[in-house]
Amino acid sequence: MINVDFHIHSMYSGGTSGNMEIPVIAEQSKFKGLNTIGSGDCLNKHWLDHFVSSVNKIDEGTFEHKSGIRFILTTEVEDQRRVHHVIIFPSLSAVEEFRYKIKDKSPNLDTDGRCNINLCGDELLDIVTGLDGLIGPSHAFTPWTSMYKEYDSLEDCYKTKNIPFLELGLSADTNMADCISELKDVTFMTNSDAHSPWPHRIGREFNRLKVKDNNYDEIVKAIKRRGGNEFVLNVGIDPDLGKYHMTACTRCYKKYSMEKAIETKNRCSCGGLIKKGVVERVKELCDQEVTHPPHRPKYIKTIPLAEILVQSIGLSSVNAKKVQDMWKLLVQSFKNEINVLIVTPREEIEKVAGEKVAQAIVDFREGNIYIEPGGGGMYGKVHLIKKDKNQSSLDGFL
Repeated sequence: MINVDFHIHSMYSGGTSGNMEIPVIAEQSKFKGLNTIGSGDCLNKHWLDHFVSSVNKIDEGTFEHKSGIRFILTTEVEDQRRVHHVIIFPSLSAVEEFRYKIKDKSPNLDTDGRCNINLCGDELLDIVTGLDGLIGPSHAFTPWTSMYKEYDSLEDCYKTKNIPFLELGLSADTNMADCISELKDVTFMTNSDAHSPWPHRIGREFNRLKVKDNNYDEIVKAIKRRGGNEFVLNVGIDPDLGKYHMTACTRCYKKYSMEKAIETKNRCSCGGLIKKGVVERVKELCDQEVTHPPHRPKYIKTIPLAEILVQSIGLSSVNAKKVQDMWKLLVQSFKNEINVLIVTPREEIEKVAGEKVAQAIVDFREGNIYIEPGGGGMYGKVHLIKKDKNQSSLDGFL
């Protein structure tokens, strides 16, 4: 069993931390309980040079940092219709050949980690397939740069339904996506799309795979569900925490029903643009009752440990020193964040971190928390005390 986060970004992507370097990524991934992580941004020559100099090659598609964390070659690209795709490459030579094939189609191939390519989804699929790689939609339902924002089906985007995987994104989960019948044969991925290596970002979503070995070929067999290899667990943050979960204003983040948004012509009372949330988009695409195919693994909703600590300690930022110190203490005591959140008994956590922190983690496990849903570009908020039924955070919803 290996824990894999396929989708991250490097320091060369817009809006990312300068700490997104392989040594830091590897160290933080180990703390999270990951075994393998996607390289991210492997089409960017500067990042590729850094990556190759920081790892050892195990085989053509598998690389290992001295910490023991393994990497496979991945990237995210934006096509000519602003749809984002995750691509997984089998080798460095395949990366170089892909770069050669699209160099005249990309204005920012080596100036942005997530490059733009002036091709459509089906054209990208043809190139990737010819190189024995895999491609699928990134954060498939988000309202700005996703497949289901631009298209109503896989076939509309790729000219085929035979796409091996789809990334759910932070604002959706298995229950939401499995009301869409065309996805019954698609493997769902839960990935972090991390722009920072810190504990509330990298590995906040990951996949548990059953494989015969931790290498590229075995991981691809798991994605394709071949030879007994498979995904056995999707772990994702609660979709309510996703910043595009609800329909909301992109300026003041007031939440709206679709009826109210249409009535106001998608303009908030503050003048900002109202953006359709993932919940509403999934409702539009839904064509069946939620039906999980036999191959679909269990989905566990989680919350980054740092977010729970912020609330239990009574501070306002995951970057506060007290929060970071407590996170390090817990992770060092129980090996990784997954153990702290899901496995370690309450009494052991209490010995290390005290009663308030232990109770907060138990409340998370038992669902005794309230999450104020995100929308419009703002993440949802965790409240450790259940919300009073007479309160409402959806000020503009009705």
